[in-house]
Amino acid sequence: MYHAHRYIGTLFLAAALATPVAIVAAAEPQSVQIRVYDRNHKDYHNWDDSEDRAYRGYLTEQHQTYRVYAKQNHKTQDNYWNWRHSHPD
Repeated sequence: MYHAHRYIGTLFLAAALATPVAIVAAAEPQSVQIRVYDRNHKDYHNWDDSEDRAYRGYLTEQHQTYRVYAKQNHKTQDNYWNWRHSHPD
């Protein structure tokens, strides 16, 4: 009888230890949040899908080919944020 209690106790302990791991594994993966600082307007912007669509719209309107925002020079980035402040969602 002692061995049965010990075995059942071990199973409960294993289940208790495994439950938080299972909850974390089932949780949604955290998305990476990218914040970009606008020097001229002295504010931050979250770079998400909505901002990426706006950026691509800006490039289309300016007749420019797509180039990753982070690789643009500061003048082009500043021009984008000036445009963005005048074209809110």
